[in-house]
Amino acid sequence: MPAEALLDLRRRLDGLAPRDPGRRVLIEGVASLFGVSRATVYRALSGQLRPMGLRRVDWGEPRTVPRAELERYCEIIAALKIRTSNKKGRRLSTARAIELLEDHGVETPEGLVQAAKGQLNKATVNRYLRLWGYDHARMTRAPAAVRFEARTSNALWQFDISTSDLKQIEQPSWIDPNRKGLPVPMLFSVVDDRSGTSFQEYRCVYGEDVESGLRFLFNAMAPKEGDETQLQGIPEAIYLDNGPIAKSGIFHTVMERLGIRVMTHDPAGSDGRRPTARSKGKVERPFRTVKEAHETLYHFHKPETEAEANAWLARFIGQYNAQPHRREPHSRIEDWVKNLPSTGIRQMCSWERFCTFAREPETRKVAGDARIRVDGAFYEVDPDLAGETVTLWWGLFDHELFVELNDKRFGPYHPSGGPIPLHRYRKPKKTQTQARADRIGDLAQKISVPRSALSGLDSSLAKVADVLPFASQPFVDPDPYGEFTYSSRLDALRGVSDLLHKPLARLTDEDLSFVNDLVDRTLDKAEIKQDITARFSPKRPAAEEESE
Repeated sequence: MPAEALLDLRRRLDGLAPRDPGRRVLIEGVASLFGVSRATVYRALSGQLRPMGLRRVDWGEPRTVPRAELERYCEIIAALKIRTSNKKGRRLSTARAIELLEDHGVETPEGLVQAAKGQLNKATVNRYLRLWGYDHARMTRAPAAVRFEARTSNALWQFDISTSDLKQIEQPSWIDPNRKGLPVPMLFSVVDDRSGTSFQEYRCVYGEDVESGLRFLFNAMAPKEGDETQLQGIPEAIYLDNGPIAKSGIFHTVMERLGIRVMTHDPAGSDGRRPTARSKGKVERPFRTVKEAHETLYHFHKPETEAEANAWLARFIGQYNAQPHRREPHSRIEDWVKNLPSTGIRQMCSWERFCTFAREPETRKVAGDARIRVDGAFYEVDPDLAGETVTLWWGLFDHELFVELNDKRFGPYHPSGGPIPLHRYRKPKKTQTQARADRIGDLAQKISVPRSALSGLDSSLAKVADVLPFASQPFVDPDPYGEFTYSSRLDALRGVSDLLHKPLARLTDEDLSFVNDLVDRTLDKAEIKQDITARFSPKRPAAEEESE
């Protein structure tokens, strides 16, 4: 039936009531016109407005390979891509993975998996890798970030350092003569995790060093001058990246003394596919605001000293903290004051006490005069430490020295003025160790041991006893190299032949009988040589005349 006829019939039927008898007349007329039954007309009308599918019924299902088998191949190919990936993003291609899977197979925990030759197609595998979610982008995608927030103020501070857009200060407060160039101003910042209140300072440094970081943290925790409320107090924890400061043992020692828990970023790969650092808001936002809203004005007026730059920055940070909180209907500093813990803030110690916490250990041996020389300066330590290998605790911010030996600390010691002049020399007071050594020395001169310790029992107690001879056996020389005896009778006969310088067959029967009797009796080289020499040595003429 033509579509135009059906559309005209639908238009005419819509003008009639649902139970109008004229509907039946129209259906029968159209059926007789096209020579079909009424059921065919009704079926054509019911399917006229039905949407037609744009895809096949079996869309998304493989036709040449069973779904379970192809999905297993896709898993193995995706695993091969992950296993062969490097930091530059290079990895095994799909075509090469299919080639390995068909030619050699892949060993899996369930055994060797090998596809039939020509069974897999690159385009088909790539399509189903994307369709089923096995493509490399999804397999290596990092998990969703988890947003956290402290419940109270000063529960967590986020600490970070960023290079300032103020590239150089005309009059830096210090210059290291051992390094080339001038120190670079950097922004040191801490941000309260709950309220977003920030404290920042400029510090001219040659790099991220623990000394500058500890000085900044002391200023951040110490009470501030002025009537305005500012961030202060000792936090419960500090969160920072794995930079030089976080890797410093002195930093961890100071934080432990202050009761601060140090939290660092998890390394890449420590939690599945999670990257190293993904914080992009609480501590980075103030940096960006300072660089865009404050440091851009340095094009008009530039600070000449570090103190002037910090004064301008402190004024801007005060305005920044007075801005609205990210989600509360009040400012950042008001949120910090409102959410302080019920016990209040933990006050910071004095600078002198803070200096005693910042100390670096070093193992050294104390000289015999109980002095230690460092960079031309002498430190006179306790006389008991002379000649001992001790641990020195150098202060980062002072010149005091503490010495530790066997978990016992001595000090503090200050640099001495060098050797004592002769006319002012005074013998130092004896220490407890020296007095003990003198007492033991005096005792060593007075004590003795009885003579019997050397001679045996006391002579008055000695008794006469029968002396019994010891049973002994002579030493049996194994003679491993045959230096004293012949190894066999045949070897002895060869030795006799060498002594006579002629074969034994040329001897007379009487001499041969003598030689045989001799080697049968002994194999000793010295005895055989003596007897052979005595019998066969030539006689002197005088001896022959006397015999005649």
